[in-house]
Parts: sequence; C-alpha cells; structure tokens
Amino acid sequence: MDHFESWKDLLNPQFYIDNGGFWLILFIIFAETGLFVGFFLPGDSLLFVSGIFAVNIISETFTSTGSDFLDTAILATCVSVAAIIGNEVGYFFGLKTGPILYEKKDSFLFKKKYLFKAHDFFEEHGNVAVIMARFLPIVRTFIPIVAGIVKMDKKKFFVDNVIGAFLWSFILIFAGHYLNELFKNQFGIDLKAHLEIIILIIVLVTTLPIIIKFFTGKKEIKS
Repeated sequence: MDHFESWKDLLNPQFYIDNGGFWLILFIIFAETGLFVGFFLPGDSLLFVSGIFAVNIISETFTSTGSDFLDTAILATCVSVAAIIGNEVGYFFGLKTGPILYEKKDSFLFKKKYLFKAHDFFEEHGNVAVIMARFLPIVRTFIPIVAGIVKMDKKKFFVDNVIGAFLWSFILIFAGHYLNELFKNQFGIDLKAHLEIIILIIVLVTTLPIIIKFFTGKKEIKS
C-alpha cells in the first residue's frame, strides 16, 4: 500500500486503485457528482486505468469469473450504479438548496464559476446535458445540481442519468481494458508501464472541449 505523500496523489488514479481498490473507486465516482466538492477527483482517468486493472480489482475484491469480459463488465456495472446514485444525490441537493448556492462565497472546495458554467451548459443542451456532461470534467459535478435547481422532471433526469452513467462507465472501462490487451498483443507494450502518459492524454482530451468553449465564449463576448 502506498502512503499519501502530497496533493498530487489525489489526482493520480492509480493511488486510489492501490490504496482502496474496488470500494474506493466506487466512492470516488459517487463523490465526483454526489458531493460538489468532488470536482477535482480523477473521474475519466480513474475509469480508464481501472479498466486496465479490471481483472485484478475483481479478483482481489470477490473472485474472478474466469472471463476478462465478465470481470470488466461487473466492474463497469458497479461503477455505473455508483455514478447514478451520485447524480441522484447531486440532483436532490440542488433541488433542496436552490438559489442558496448562487449566494455562497467561493472557497477551496467550491467555485461559483463552475456552477454558472454548468448552468450555461444545461441551458444550451437541455435535458441531454445530463448525458453529455458525464464526459466533461467539472461540468459533470455541477450538472445534476443545476438540474435540481431548475427542477428538471425527476423521471426524465433519472432516465438520462442512467443512460449517461452506463455509457460513461462502460466506454472508458472497456476502452482501458481492451486497449491494454491490444497494445500488449500487437505491439508488446503494457500500458501499465506508461500510466503517467496515458493519464496526461486523457486529461488533455477531456478538458479540450472546455478549453475551446472558454476561448470561443470570450471571442463571442468581445464581438
């Protein structure tokens, strides 16, 4: 077990896998949307890297089914459930707190600007924003809260929540598992030995839409 050395460990998905495994992964996924302070947690990269270690994670927590596919599917399903519960908690929080959050002062764990960005995203994309937001860091933390604040229909939110959670979890976890298998079999490259580069690439890819939106938004304001 690795010991916590610095705040950088909190951004490293392997830290959670090594120190908490299956149950900590589920909590992190829940916290990223269920607790608005979880916006800094490594959602996308955690799922991808978890996919690489899926068989080991299931074997150490329960017992391997003997099938890589089933072990990976079990992990992805459990993560989906954690993500769904997280979003429902976020929705309920937004429903009950309402405008109070907009009056809350910024702190280390709460940035009002993220709430406004999530609101703009929701206004632009409508109900489908709940599904799309799953693939966008920070935005996915605040979208369920915004959905609750604007009193989005509970049944519609739940359906979109389930669809988004399963798409996000299965795509990233299975991508991690089978891309690792592909690289090992075809190129002799074990992605486990290159996790830092992989995490960096995932962070860049997932944050690129937000960066583009930020700068294009500024140009629109100037014009």
